[in-house]
Amino acid sequence: MTRSWWGWGRLQEALSEHEIRELESGVATLLPGHDLTDHPPPDPAQLGLPAPRIAPPAALAALCSTDPVDRAGHARGKAYRDVVRNLRGELDHVPDLIARPTREQEVIDLLDWCAHEGIAVIPYGGGSSVVGGVEPRFDGPAVTVDVTGMGAVAEIDRVSRAARIQAGALGPVIEDQLRPHGLTLRHFPQSFRFSTLGGWLATRSGGHFATLYTHIDDFTESLRVVTPAGVSESRRLPGSGAGPSPDRLFLGSEGALGVITEAWMRLQDRPRWQVTASVAFQDWDSAVAATRMIAQAGLYPANCRLLDASEAFLNAGTTVAGGLLVLAFESADHPVDPWLDRALEITAEHRGAVIARRSRDTASPNDASANWRSAFLRMPYRRDALARRSVIVETFETACTWDRFDILHASITAAAREAVERICGTGALTCRFTHVYPDGPAPYYGVYASGRWESLVAQWDEIKAAVSEAIIAAGGTITHHHAVGRDHRRWYDRQRPHPFAAALRAAKSALDPAGILNPGVLIDS
Repeated sequence: MTRSWWGWGRLQEALSEHEIRELESGVATLLPGHDLTDHPPPDPAQLGLPAPRIAPPAALAALCSTDPVDRAGHARGKAYRDVVRNLRGELDHVPDLIARPTREQEVIDLLDWCAHEGIAVIPYGGGSSVVGGVEPRFDGPAVTVDVTGMGAVAEIDRVSRAARIQAGALGPVIEDQLRPHGLTLRHFPQSFRFSTLGGWLATRSGGHFATLYTHIDDFTESLRVVTPAGVSESRRLPGSGAGPSPDRLFLGSEGALGVITEAWMRLQDRPRWQVTASVAFQDWDSAVAATRMIAQAGLYPANCRLLDASEAFLNAGTTVAGGLLVLAFESADHPVDPWLDRALEITAEHRGAVIARRSRDTASPNDASANWRSAFLRMPYRRDALARRSVIVETFETACTWDRFDILHASITAAAREAVERICGTGALTCRFTHVYPDGPAPYYGVYASGRWESLVAQWDEIKAAVSEAIIAAGGTITHHHAVGRDHRRWYDRQRPHPFAAALRAAKSALDPAGILNPGVLIDS
């Protein structure tokens, strides 16, 4: 199958004609009067991309591509803003070369050459960034180092339940190699099929588990990273108190400090028992209170996603008055029905009504959780189809403590609605919790608005800025799991402590003295 150069996933998996008709019907209801004219993507070979400004040395030439479609496909990530600019043929910054190393020494050689010549290097996994993390948004030549040629599970320690995995391994490739051993990494971000272990580590990706093991950090045992100053490899340990963690330096570094080449990852036995339930609430406050109590009860559900009424209706096909809570428990060791039973006791105390319950081998009719999961996996393709029809689709994710959630939620809701009304005239806002912690939730907001084809990017920028300002002002984090990239930089600069910013700049100077690695991400070169 063919990867889309301009949008999400594979061309063969884009929306069917039936799905498109349903989508357009929904838009007509949600955004009356919106212009649904389709704007198909241009042929990247006909865009007249500038010629490469650099040529690799002979020893590296076989690793490098200058193909126009290859360069266009690696020029951006998969944010709404990226998709729209691609659809409009506005590729103002593209990498000069796409390098595909197949072993670590080739990564070292590429960094040595680029450091000597002062050429920017952008580490690239699956390219699923939605925050401008892989875009050469700067002047001067750039080499994108695509590590997907290093995609093996190189070693498995069954006793310790860990594996040494190369950074370029895509999610399905990892699971396919672990399955024969009865093991799983069980990290399933929405981008799972089209993102890599190295990308998850570099962006501190959030995955399948809504509690306990929420980020890729929780599965990381040790890292091996190639930097212009040398190779850093941490020791395999279940835990250590030996000073600041070297892994923590590189987790979330977004390719600004080095290229992650492999990691030892903690694994799990594949689950045998799974139970799921969907609970409807009459009011939002009760739904939030029940979710908080479950998060603080030590039950640690694998899934604990709260959808507000708009999210439940649009993406789960379920009508509720206040909210829909999707719960799931799983284990490789024991039945988990008692844990679900206790969680449902908590929801009942907050007037929640169970509308579906199923185990691994049974299902309820009109299962809201199954409907939402199916919609969740198709959301990026729907987003692309909506972008082609000038509908603005954007998400904002953050986290805060429970005591501040009401204030933050009100601030974000007000800012988003005001911005949409002012900039677009009409639109809708949804909210869901993607992850929950004993001390706070990670709310995730969706904006759907009627855009104008000629000014979509400008409209997106305005809405993005308005909501991001509200997040920071209300004490939330500018990102819970999407990363910083270039799109969140100005708010990240305000969130991080000044002494830490100085320490990060010092680390950048020590590890990347020529300032070639992903310029503009996290810090200025």
